[in-house]
Amino acid sequence: MTFLQRWNFIERARLERQLWDAFEGGEDLEALVASCRTAVEAGDQGRAFQLEVWTTTLKRIRKIETLMRDQKRPGM
Repeated sequence: MTFLQRWNFIERARLERQLWDAFEGGEDLEALVASCRTAVEAGDQGRAFQLEVWTTTLKRIRKIETLMRDQKRPGM
């Protein structure tokens, strides 16, 4: 991964949006990240940045899910 790609905010946002769209569509996020990881481990270094972004985004999604689940509804 190049230094410039790491700081490419537009590409990062696009990849984050892909995973959020998959989440909203009810897809298995762990399976998507795992398939990306498998591709990188098989030598597809072009997807290494995608794996980095998706791994971070998956952690954020799961954290938000936990916060939402643990939050009490108003008036209860």
